Formats: sequence, structure tokens, C-alpha cells
Amino acid sequence: MTFLAGPATTALWFLPFVLPLCYAAALTDLRGMRIPNWINDCLGGLFVVLGAFLLPTWTDYGWQLLHLPVGIGFGFLFYSAGMIGAGDAKFAGAAAPYVAFADLPALLIIFTANLLAAFVTHRLVKYTPLRRLAPDWQSWNVGSKFPMGLCLGATLAIYLGLVAAFGS
Repeated sequence: MTFLAGPATTALWFLPFVLPLCYAAALTDLRGMRIPNWINDCLGGLFVVLGAFLLPTWTDYGWQLLHLPVGIGFGFLFYSAGMIGAGDAKFAGAAAPYVAFADLPALLIIFTANLLAAFVTHRLVKYTPLRRLAPDWQSWNVGSKFPMGLCLGATLAIYLGLVAAFGS
């Protein structure tokens, strides 16, 4: 029995391409409270190109690719409601095709744990001398706003790592 429904080999192939983008999303959001479009474009484009070769069947590829417009649509709704930033919405939409629909409950658990850990860590560092390691980060001075790219990028990276280790 497998822990996650996503194909392990596919996730393993995606990881070296996706991990730098996840890191870039987290870092740019911490530094400047924005996720640049090039990160989201690369993330979506990588799936469109590599997914065609890496997913087991064309049917799987088509269903996973459908997650892209659906994810962007949901992201737009959350952005319109003022719940998340535009870059966060676009990143979540571009990351959606990498997630098997059957793994959505596991992804939500990973995201929730990441959000809690990232928020607590960010706030602790913000009010301690550790802040001096990166004194110019804009995320320290934006009031109650939080750099969601930190947990969105980490969630995708952890999810793909878990699928590579425990997927079908």
C-alpha cells in the first residue's frame, strides 16, 4: 500500500527542476513580499513540457494539466476576496498540476503544518536578534501581512519529496 497516489518516479524527476523555484518563491517573498511572475511562469511551463513526458498516461497528463486553470481560478477568487496576494494565487495555481487529486487531503495537512511552522518561525525571528541576519527583508515591516511564498514553496517541495519517497 502506498502513502500517496502520485507517481513516485515522476515526482523524483520533477524535484530538481521545481526545488529551485520553490526556494526562489520563498526567498523573494521574504525579501520583497512578492513572488515574481517568472517563477510562476517557469513552474507552470515546466509542468506543461515535462509532464507530457513524465506522467504515465496522456489521460493522467490531461487531468493534472486541468488543475492549472482550476488552481488559478481558485487563487483568483481568494485574491479577489483579499485573503491572499496575487503572487501567492499565481504560485498556487502553477503548483496545482503537480498534485494528484487523490493527494489533496495529504497536501492540506502538509500545507497547514507548514503554515503554522513558518508563521511561528517568522514571527519569532522577527522579534529576536536573529533578525539581524537579514535586516533588509521587507517581510519584517509589513504589519500583519505574512510572506505566504515561504509556506507555499515549502509545501510543494515537501509534497513532491514525500511522493518521490512514498508514492505509487
